Amino acid sequence: MSKTNLSKADLILTNANVFTADAHNPKAEAIAIAGTRILAVGSKTEVLNLRGAETKMLDGMGKTLMPGIIDSHFHLYWGALNLANIQLEGVKGLDNIKREVAAYKKAHPEKKILRGSSLGYDVLPNNERLTRHHVDQIEPDLPLILVAFDFHNAWANTAALKLAGILHGADTPSNSEVVMAEDGLASGELREFEAINLITDLMPKLSETEELNLLQKAIHLANAYGITSLHNMNGDRDEFALYRKLDEANDFSIRMYYPFRMYPDMPLSVIEDEAVYLRESYRSPKLKAGALKLFMDGVIDAFTGFMLEPYINNPRTRGEGIYSDQHFKDIAVRADKNGLQITVHAIGDAAIRRTLDGYETALNTNGKRDSRHRIEHIEFLHPNDLPRFAELGVIASMQPYHCSRPEKNYLLPYLDCLPNERYQDVFPWETLRKSGAHLAFGSDWPVVSMNPFYGFAWAVNREPWLSGLPREAQSLENTLLGYTKDAAYTEFAEHEKGQLKQGMLADMVLLSEDVFALPSEELENLSALLTICDGQVVFER
Repeated sequence: MSKTNLSKADLILTNANVFTADAHNPKAEAIAIAGTRILAVGSKTEVLNLRGAETKMLDGMGKTLMPGIIDSHFHLYWGALNLANIQLEGVKGLDNIKREVAAYKKAHPEKKILRGSSLGYDVLPNNERLTRHHVDQIEPDLPLILVAFDFHNAWANTAALKLAGILHGADTPSNSEVVMAEDGLASGELREFEAINLITDLMPKLSETEELNLLQKAIHLANAYGITSLHNMNGDRDEFALYRKLDEANDFSIRMYYPFRMYPDMPLSVIEDEAVYLRESYRSPKLKAGALKLFMDGVIDAFTGFMLEPYINNPRTRGEGIYSDQHFKDIAVRADKNGLQITVHAIGDAAIRRTLDGYETALNTNGKRDSRHRIEHIEFLHPNDLPRFAELGVIASMQPYHCSRPEKNYLLPYLDCLPNERYQDVFPWETLRKSGAHLAFGSDWPVVSMNPFYGFAWAVNREPWLSGLPREAQSLENTLLGYTKDAAYTEFAEHEKGQLKQGMLADMVLLSEDVFALPSEELENLSALLTICDGQVVFER
């Protein structure tokens, strides 16, 4: 045990099965906190020596105490605002959607444009596609848009298409589309942000007070899952100002690592004017910037993931890269030269290769440094690019619960898009780990649930889709490290958090079970009993 004899603890938690994520002191039974830092980790007898007259005592009841969960891929602002929409996660069938829309209309008579969120691709039986005619049956009068759970697809009714002036089609940037029907009118399906935003941008903006309230609601939901830190994946000055306001008011019960989101039409100068500005403008123990976020492609489900070969079930396309090869190389060199971490959404094998090419160009141009550039998702990796992650020091930021999609029979069955002989290249978690790559795990909320215990379960229990394929399942310990120590490393914070260790930040979660004694099939039923962030209890059941 490591401790300081000059202090008494503010809080001591004993009788726990402590998973420290510290290789030098992996297990303990008690922990002491003083202020915002961990004072000691060790045996109950040792830690109780730090008890003072004012020390608060908690009993771990033999449950697992672990470092606070760090979600390495989270869209807090999008997710928070999503809470104000019609909630359609898991809702199937037109009648059921119509019921939810009608209930929302009744509760919000002031709404003149309606938006549904988190809709699956499997709404209709027999893989039938949604059209504007279906959405008209749900809501014939008010404009209605139903946005898919992944934000990369949406379906609108005729009223919404007319309101946006796109019933007869519209030109959109590459890799986005207002899908047209055989009758010469828009089918109602909108692919990718640029097309979807033609309608959603017409919706009235929430007030700052409404946005702040929704953000706090989302943060408290995260705390209730044991999440104490997150890596935000969208960002600009206005959004950052909201988090800063919460932080300065001491209403920020979570830590955030924040990027600037760059779009293809932005000049290279935004790297300094926005991304570097955010990094330098404000930094606190709970809020810091320092990254540049880009999207290189869309998603496989909507045929907008950028692939090396055409889609098996849609051979007319292989998707497109949102940035050209040279454009991204120019961005990577400039951002890297400014000391920024770069993080790129890249799902298809061509998108991943183009991103790695840009990182390699930055390294060769600027020289080697501890850049820790990242790729998000990595759903379909060409084997030739596997060793490049370790060679270039690129972090694989992956989301285990995404891998549940093939079992859910969405509109476009995921694996039907891909050749059978390359199924081993899909979600290659353990293959990447064995190659020497550094992995970090997260959720991608609100694309899927923020519940990290679903991620635990899918990481540990994953089975191959075909016999003979590599088993990409993760050990329980590596899974926990992916949400703690390894995630902290991903944001250059491995000396501050991600472990329960003397001197580190007092961020931790007490689980509802001893996770190491729990059958793996019950991992998804875990919950948080107690969440501590910055030495303060932010959730307690």
